[in-house]
Amino acid sequence: MFNPYMAEAINEAKKALELGEVPVGAVIVRNGEIISRAYNLRETSRQATAHAELLAIQKACSHLNSWRLDNCDLYVTLEPCPMCAGAIINARIKSVYFGAYDPKGGACGSVADLFRKGNFNHAPIVYSGIMEEECETLLKEFFSKLR
Repeated sequence: MFNPYMAEAINEAKKALELGEVPVGAVIVRNGEIISRAYNLRETSRQATAHAELLAIQKACSHLNSWRLDNCDLYVTLEPCPMCAGAIINARIKSVYFGAYDPKGGACGSVADLFRKGNFNHAPIVYSGIMEEECETLLKEFFSKLR
């Protein structure tokens, strides 16, 4: 089912793809408005932490002049990893919507479930499989070209 915010995250992922990055994109939404957008830049920046989610969180914090993103929703094309899940928890993001599952590194249920209530002081609501096929296709095409 089409989701306009996930479609914007997919557009961000395509920007990463053009740079030869793993095509993951993210947007953060507050009150129906996109307040930040980002895509993976690990290879380009040579920074292990340059994941789409972290970059989007940094931009949203700057935009709101606050580390608290408790009234914000994150849309990301790939299930967040443990590092990104930690940042999501610390930023108090209200909801996480992700597209493709990550069976090798996902922290929203695939490998671990860091968002399970009771694990930490905050647990976002998680919606999975949003425009999953479109998100998976970008990743599959990227990795098939590498092989």
